[in-house]
Amino acid sequence: MRTAVVLFNLGGPDELASVKPFLFNLFNDAAIISLPNPFRWLLAKCISSRRAAKARGIYQKIGGKSPLLELTQAQANALEQELKPKGEYKIFVSMRYWHPMSGTVVKNVKHYAPDRIILLPLYPQFSTTTTASSFADWDEAAKHSGLEVPTTRICCYPTQRGLIAAHAKLIRDSYWKAAEHGKPRILFSAHGLPEKCIAGGDPYQWQVEKTVAAIVHVLAIHEIDYAICYQSRVGPLKWIGPATEEEIIRAGAARTPVVVVPVAFVSEHSETLVELDIDYRRLASECGIPDYQRVAALGTEKLFIEGLAALCVNTGASEAVSSFEKTRYCPRNFDKCICTETSDD
Repeated sequence: MRTAVVLFNLGGPDELASVKPFLFNLFNDAAIISLPNPFRWLLAKCISSRRAAKARGIYQKIGGKSPLLELTQAQANALEQELKPKGEYKIFVSMRYWHPMSGTVVKNVKHYAPDRIILLPLYPQFSTTTTASSFADWDEAAKHSGLEVPTTRICCYPTQRGLIAAHAKLIRDSYWKAAEHGKPRILFSAHGLPEKCIAGGDPYQWQVEKTVAAIVHVLAIHEIDYAICYQSRVGPLKWIGPATEEEIIRAGAARTPVVVVPVAFVSEHSETLVELDIDYRRLASECGIPDYQRVAALGTEKLFIEGLAALCVNTGASEAVSSFEKTRYCPRNFDKCICTETSDD
């Protein structure tokens, strides 16, 4: 059986001239700004124009472009190698807001002529703003191109064994380096969301908490000190917290070394390479933090890639939407969860 696996990621500008149109694509997404058109289109034009200069400054700090496509392609290559002994799999990369986007990737998948398709987001924790948006964009492109192949969507894998083991492995080295300067506090930093998204039934924050709890359990560090925090807050809305910068300031007041873990990012990009590595490192120094360790994103860490491969192999062909547990993972109060399969309980 020929299986096409489509890895979804955010995407990023491939040169400074791409920053403004990338931002427009981001803010023109109904999952990000829920206004109807033409109002959303006009607002996206306004926001992308206003923020372009600042965003270009951010990308200039990391070589004038986002590294996300190359890093995601490396993950795709590693996954394809891992799956070789397990069947006929071909991995495709589809980005949400910059190239290669769904319209192009759908055509490439159609040309491959698979017997089935697995849609696998590189977002371990489900959100309407990431996974659901990517699925909807793919469905529209597939319909337009006439791609009709049995398709399974893996909606989430927040505590999948390989994911958790890979995080724990990478954290340990940084933790013991920081421990040379005192008892460290691990800051699990995830991308934030407006509170209204969570109040509307989005399970993202709950799933982030489940990921962290699983990592802490595997680490098995006696009397571990940790906190969950959220970064990349923008705009006037109230966002979930606490903010990562607030936690850094709190640690600085106690002269506590910190280990910062990008717990919802599996690839390096501007939020890790600039926000965590430059902006928050500077803040940590200003606050008197004795040691600042930043754990790498999972990338092509073998345990993580093995976990992704297990998701592909263990997903049944008859399942339209599947969590990593093959049943609905989220409690029923999260009504934005798209998995309808239920366990016997």
